Amino acid sequence: MSSWLGFELRVALRFLREGRMQTLLIIVGVAAGVAVIAYISALISGLQSSTLTKTLGAQAHISLRAPDDVVTPALAPVAGDSALTQTQPRAQRLRSVANWQALLPLLEQMPAIAGVSPMVSGGGLALRGEASQAIALLGVDLDRYDRVVGLRAKVVSGVARLAPGEAIVGKELAADLGVRAGDRFTVQTGLVSDSVRVTALVDLGVKDLNRRTVIVPLRAAQNLLGLPGGATNLDLTLEDVWTAQLLAQDLRRQFPYKVESWQESNAQLVSALNAQSVSTALIRGVVLVVVVLGIASVLVVSVVQKGREIGILRAMGATRGQVLRIFLVQGAVVGALGSALGLALAVAMIWLFTNFVRGSDGQPLFAIGLPLATALQVALIATVCGVLAAIAPARRAAAMDPAQAIRI
Repeated sequence: MSSWLGFELRVALRFLREGRMQTLLIIVGVAAGVAVIAYISALISGLQSSTLTKTLGAQAHISLRAPDDVVTPALAPVAGDSALTQTQPRAQRLRSVANWQALLPLLEQMPAIAGVSPMVSGGGLALRGEASQAIALLGVDLDRYDRVVGLRAKVVSGVARLAPGEAIVGKELAADLGVRAGDRFTVQTGLVSDSVRVTALVDLGVKDLNRRTVIVPLRAAQNLLGLPGGATNLDLTLEDVWTAQLLAQDLRRQFPYKVESWQESNAQLVSALNAQSVSTALIRGVVLVVVVLGIASVLVVSVVQKGREIGILRAMGATRGQVLRIFLVQGAVVGALGSALGLALAVAMIWLFTNFVRGSDGQPLFAIGLPLATALQVALIATVCGVLAAIAPARRAAAMDPAQAIRI
């Protein structure tokens, strides 16, 4: 096997060297196609990863709540009877997840779930001097909540701590109230109010969240919102964010609660991500078609130009299979060299994007990179496409009659 492989490789490389300009142009063409595919793949992957990180940075992958209050009809309708009724939906109130303390260990035992955090959430006011701001009050167990949203990593000032009488606030809200770490302000909900001391300011990645978020200990929120011992929702973080939809459906079948995945609460985002993935696949497909056509066209011309040499090879004893493999090897060599050059070009483009494309704050828009698995996949696909593009020219060369080819 090595003997015929050496023969085909030597002849294929000689043919490529003799047509240097054609070979160079098609290698550059393949390199451009590979660079576009690799760069677009890295760019879209980085954009989607950045978007998901910002979206899910302060949001659970799955949220489990008590079911909504609904009006129960006084009398079930009888078939055939008509009734004129007007049912007004019930106003929703803060409700605790039933038996959430017992549910907590059951959820934590599930292998797909990385963390569970009970929470009490509701509205209120933050008061300090003449300043008054509407807030979203969150009562959490800090260690559990940190495993869900990574709160400690979002601290921009102070130290994240939630002892009784302490609070963590969004940095925009702190600016509106004129407070810093160590200052105090009043939280008011209905007829209940409490003075809290700020331990840390956090950046949750969304300005609106930063402007209204106040995080206090779980027990403090229970008292402020009139829900002693309760939890309005259980926030779940998963090992794989893309399994949230299936797990949410499974939890709905197991428990009588309202379960919502991040895909359901961010339906427009999911649609945009899917559209990006489809667009990327279309771009990759079109570029690969262009690469295949380019390699095939050059090899067709090579068959015509090398007709006499092919005839001499056949007359000297080269088989149809050997001639076929010569052109297949040419396609593979062109694809491999173009892939290597294209990946180098893609890495250079990624470096330029990372170092020179900046946002309004002077920071890079988002981090992108070319994973080794993606690079190898793109290179393999381009090389295989080079071989596939060579099939038609190779069959034509193998079918040539030696005597007629020599007379050309």
